[in-house]
Amino acid sequence: MMKKLFLLILISLGTSATYSQGKSKEKEAPKDYSENVLTINSTINTLYATISGEKGKKRDWALFKYLFHPDGKLITSGKNDESKFQIRYMKPDDYIKSSGKWIVDNGFIEKEVHRTVDAFGNIAHVFSTFESFHSKTDEEPFMRGINSIQLLNDGTRWWIVNVFWDNENRRNPIPRNYLPK
Repeated sequence: MMKKLFLLILISLGTSATYSQGKSKEKEAPKDYSENVLTINSTINTLYATISGEKGKKRDWALFKYLFHPDGKLITSGKNDESKFQIRYMKPDDYIKSSGKWIVDNGFIEKEVHRTVDAFGNIAHVFSTFESFHSKTDEEPFMRGINSIQLLNDGTRWWIVNVFWDNENRRNPIPRNYLPK
């Protein structure tokens, strides 16, 4: 009788442990990010917010990816080893793989300092001048440039179709009309 009771208790504990482990492994319901893409302004502000943070701060990569159209790309331009200009196309996952660890390890805060918006129908083009810092306490940016952002409104939300950017350098200063007044 005692063996049966002991065996019953073990089975009961095992079933209870298995049930609670299964519950903890269930996925959380996906977050509702729809408010982040209702306007051009909210979409662009969210783009900057998702990549920005102090050293060690985790980024919300799910929200970052949510901003982009399924065919959306990030496109960087610059010189290759032969000093010829080239571009590199990345899907959001490629950007996360190539830059995600670096921006968390080093701190990366990108601030928009000027914006121009041209829109027609369901498309928009945003020229967004940025400054990049490692920390909010930095007084001078370590990099500046312009993001050329193309967006599409599908009647429900804004999608980022492309982010195409170039960084400022001595030979390529940011024109005054794209700087704060």
